[in-house]
Amino acid sequence: MVDVLNLSASLLTIGFGLFGFLAPRYTAAALDLAPTESTMGLSEMRASVGGLFVVAGAAALWLDEPLAYAMIGFAFVGAALGRALSLLFDDPPRRKVLIFGGIEAALAAAFLGANLT
Repeated sequence: MVDVLNLSASLLTIGFGLFGFLAPRYTAAALDLAPTESTMGLSEMRASVGGLFVVAGAAALWLDEPLAYAMIGFAFVGAALGRALSLLFDDPPRRKVLIFGGIEAALAAAFLGANLT
């Protein structure tokens, strides 16, 4: 069961990352982050929203070690905490933050629950 969970969560991580990696304009629009005077935001999408998660998911599959999967879980904890902090200080679109933060929290719980027991 843990193997199926790790495989599924890693593939979801890679899949979500591919949106930022290969379709940064689409991802930026979905996150309400349209480029303004510079295309540096697209570079950031490809790097932090895309490549980081594509390679992390692929590396965890390649290494196939519980701590590798757990580290992705910790990354998702950070993302979910960032969303929670944003709700407190930034007044973002609540529905979007709760959806994306919920996905991040669920992936964090899956990775950490399966690999830190």
